[in-house]
Amino acid sequence: MKLLRNLTVAVAALAGNAAYAQYTDGVIRIGVMNDMSGVYADVSGPGAVAAARMAVEDFGAAAKGMKVEIVGADHQNKPDVGSNIVRTWIDVDKVDVIVDVPTSSVALAVNNIVRDKNKVFLVSGAATSDLTGPACSPNTIHWTYDTWALANGTGKAIVDTGGKTWFFLTADYAFGHALERDTAAVVEKNGGKVVGRVRHPFPGTDFSSFLLQAQASKAQIVGLANAGGDTINSIKQASEFGLVRGGQNLAGLLVFITDIHALGLNVAQGLIFTESFYWDLNDATRAFAKRFAPQFKGNMPTMVQAGVYSAVLHYLKAVEALKSDGDGKAVVAKMKEMPTDDPLFGKGTIRADGRKIHDMYLLEVKKPSESKGPWDYMKVRAKIPSDQAFRPLREGNCPLVSG
Repeated sequence: MKLLRNLTVAVAALAGNAAYAQYTDGVIRIGVMNDMSGVYADVSGPGAVAAARMAVEDFGAAAKGMKVEIVGADHQNKPDVGSNIVRTWIDVDKVDVIVDVPTSSVALAVNNIVRDKNKVFLVSGAATSDLTGPACSPNTIHWTYDTWALANGTGKAIVDTGGKTWFFLTADYAFGHALERDTAAVVEKNGGKVVGRVRHPFPGTDFSSFLLQAQASKAQIVGLANAGGDTINSIKQASEFGLVRGGQNLAGLLVFITDIHALGLNVAQGLIFTESFYWDLNDATRAFAKRFAPQFKGNMPTMVQAGVYSAVLHYLKAVEALKSDGDGKAVVAKMKEMPTDDPLFGKGTIRADGRKIHDMYLLEVKKPSESKGPWDYMKVRAKIPSDQAFRPLREGNCPLVSG
């Protein structure tokens, strides 16, 4: 178990314990858990810890008499490892809130533990829409994006512009299955057809046999229901196999700015995908990115890292309003009651099913000739309004939603 104790950040040095006695153990402990060294390390990783630290600082915890500690850990994309970390964090280290947790299989396992122990779970990295569907919990908020939003943003846009036949290349675990399911539903609802699918090991390295199947299918669109390093390798190898030169197009169903950075504009140009955040959207996002980049390898923040910042900031506002962090369900209820408002996602709300509601964006990767400098990689094709960006509340089958 790789607990990164050296990432602990203590904010607020106050004399005596009385000033924050209303908080459990006098300390609000935030556990940021993700893939620190593997396929999702650039998407989330240590950068998410940096984003959480920025949220604590911007909230002004010290000036408000609140002592906050952040710890980070690597779940290695394994549900058993992640579960063990979370149990230790809660039972031994007295962590109050678990944040981030990319890899949907890990997030679904953590979701159950946090509910049983009545803590708080703020999901930024995991994508499965089941977290606000059958697996919804009164202790969990799904913050940044989900498979339904990705499918309805990217899938619908591509079908509407002529991409009618699809073949899916899917990561063989909960996230990939959910993304394929949700995108296939959108494709078929809008008059398209799924002509084939194949599932690859997670994480994967050699996609050649899977890409040959996609090529043989003659599908207009090869939908990549994977993420991070798997998406990067899929696109690189698809280029080597000449899929696009042969008349097929790739749909990146979950793509991050760090993926585009790794691929380069020559390979990635023209790729269309959906995100909830882009560093160059407005003055506020650019200001955040300028502060973030020196803390994480000079990278611009991904939407997952931005989501960690936004979620932690709102969590601290709710804890401050309650003057308590001990009852996880009560904290989440307060978070749902309070409108969300921060410089990265703007104004929004949190629904009864735990779904954070905000605008999404359909992005397109620029041609090399269009880029004006480092990390100037995307242009906004369309803004998807918040009331259209996520699955309708009544359609998720969340037990928390009555009627």
